[in-house]
Amino acid sequence: MKSIFGILLVALLVFTFYMENKSEPTSLSESTFGKAEEYDQLIDIEEGEVSETTPVENYPGPNVGDKAIDFKLDTLSGKSVTLSELKGKKVILNFWATWCPPCKEEMPIMQEFYTKYGKDIEILAINIDPQYNVKEYQKAMGLTFPILLDKDDKINNAYDILTVPTTYIIDEQGIITNKQIGAITSLESFTALIK
Repeated sequence: MKSIFGILLVALLVFTFYMENKSEPTSLSESTFGKAEEYDQLIDIEEGEVSETTPVENYPGPNVGDKAIDFKLDTLSGKSVTLSELKGKKVILNFWATWCPPCKEEMPIMQEFYTKYGKDIEILAINIDPQYNVKEYQKAMGLTFPILLDKDDKINNAYDILTVPTTYIIDEQGIITNKQIGAITSLESFTALIK
C-alpha cells in the first residue's frame, strides 16, 4: 500500500512540475528573444558607458584591495619571472588565450601601451593555453612585452580566472588597485586603469 501511495505521489509531483513549467511556444520564443536582447546590450556597450553586469568585486579570485598572489613562471624565452621581485614597480597582469577573439583585439593596445610606458610599468601577459603555438602568435602580433606560460594552470586557478581576458593592475606594494574583466579596447581606457 505504501509503495502504491509513493508512486502516485511521485507521479503527481512530476505532473504538477510539468504543468507549472509548461509554456506556450510564443512565450518561449519571447523569453529566448529577451535573453538574446540582454546579451546584445552587453556586447553593444559604447566606450565610456558602464554595463549593468555584476560588479568586478563580486567575481571569484583576488579583487581590488587584495594583495596580489605571488608566482614564478617562465617566459617564452625560458627566463623565470617572479611577481614579488617586481615590488616597487606597477604591474599589469593580463590573463589571456590564443583562441580568444577579445584577447586578440586587446593585444595591439597592450603593445602600444608597453611601447609608450614599458620603462615605468611592467606588463606580464599570462597565457593559459601554452599547448598551442604561443611563440608564433607573439611573432604574428608583433608583441614585445613578456609573455608567461602557465603550463600547469596553477596561476590561472590561484587567481580563479573564469573569463579571458582578465587584467589586474598591481601597485608598487603588490596590492591590486584595479581589476578588468573583458578586453580593454583603447589606449585611453588602458591608461585610465593605471591611475
